[in-house]
Amino acid sequence: MSIINSSIPLSSQLQQRSLEAVWHPCTQMKQHETYPLVPIVSGKGVWLYDAAGKRYLDAISSWWVNLFGHANPYINAAIHDQLEQIEHVMLAGFTHEPVVLLSERLKKIAPGGLGHCFYASDGASAVEIALKMSFHYWLLCGQPQKNNFVSLQNDYHGETLGALSVTDIAIFRETYAPLLRPCTHVPTPDWRYAETGESPEDYAIRAAAALERYLTENHTRTAAFILEPLVQGATGMGMYHPIYLQRAREICTRYQVHLIADEIAVGFGRTGMLFACNHADITPDFLCLSKGLSGGYLPLSVVMTTDKVFQAFYDDKTAHAFLHSHSHTGNALACRAALATLDIFEHDHVIEANKIKAAYLNKIAAPLADHPKARNFRNCGMIWAFEVETDDHDFAAKCFQAGLKQQLVLRPLGKTVYFMPPYVINEPEINLLINGTRHVLDTL
Repeated sequence: MSIINSSIPLSSQLQQRSLEAVWHPCTQMKQHETYPLVPIVSGKGVWLYDAAGKRYLDAISSWWVNLFGHANPYINAAIHDQLEQIEHVMLAGFTHEPVVLLSERLKKIAPGGLGHCFYASDGASAVEIALKMSFHYWLLCGQPQKNNFVSLQNDYHGETLGALSVTDIAIFRETYAPLLRPCTHVPTPDWRYAETGESPEDYAIRAAAALERYLTENHTRTAAFILEPLVQGATGMGMYHPIYLQRAREICTRYQVHLIADEIAVGFGRTGMLFACNHADITPDFLCLSKGLSGGYLPLSVVMTTDKVFQAFYDDKTAHAFLHSHSHTGNALACRAALATLDIFEHDHVIEANKIKAAYLNKIAAPLADHPKARNFRNCGMIWAFEVETDDHDFAAKCFQAGLKQQLVLRPLGKTVYFMPPYVINEPEINLLINGTRHVLDTL
């Protein structure tokens, strides 16, 4: 353990030690010569506290994972209780109560028809599992030519090689293009791409027609269509009408192509219903979940699929099994945190409470939506976003720094500012979020 020098502020010590030892994600490390790291030492509710005692409202839920606040006492207690029993045991040849209970509960609350759960540790891993399962299913069904995938323009599904292959965001893809499988990207239903006078619903229908045209010609070699339901996160919170999900489900069924719903970012209430697919009353062939699954506490992801897919792998031959594994698959501590998270949804009527909070935020955000620098202010459940009209290529970094001065954690996606706060946010905190963001726009 490093020796702490009491003559140097803890903030400075943590910043320097981190720069010398940690390679931070999604970061050009040289930028921290100009923009210092924020050394966080504790959290409570929507608040993060740094080593100097300053606090910041976590307006983005620490990369969209935290649902019920930092250091939530109910989730804390559940994890502590599980620590006294078993922290982890391999899930090959063994099982344990938290993973069984979680799988049973997910089956009850997920879109109808989804059964067995296959666990991993993060969202990209879940996407890899769904892609492999889909391809392997068609192989077992005697259709090995169905080995290609299609996704939406601007979709993001993770940064492992399979997940990156179906991602369509250039800054993540371009460097690694020689390592990736080809993938077709069909037009996004994001209503920002609609023509003047075209409604979000009409544009979504037009985008679905493009999907159908593609699958009409290519379904015999397409294993699955993967999409982010309702909200495309990393591209700047692109939102679209749920009729696209209905049409996509119908089209995929007609042409015998799997539908993979990547609800890693939008599941567990983010869109205003427990799952984004609920808005269209559809069941995908594969449902990928992570982030909020454990309340943001521990790495955990899951792929849920249909009994039809599961039964295709059920055979006397080992080679017909899904021979995929992660060391911490179904980790008991993470599953217990997830069970506590589902308890809170049930006991605190979270979805109903969130509707009231969303309505309040939309009401007081009217001046922000009308700000001369704001464009396309939009909302879906507990997600808000708008573009900022600016020519400053360093806008995102400057906005982040300006936000900290207003006690806010804002991390724009390019020129898109968004809010995705923990569900425990209250009205005074919402006021601070909106007023602070308006001040940031006024000063930049």
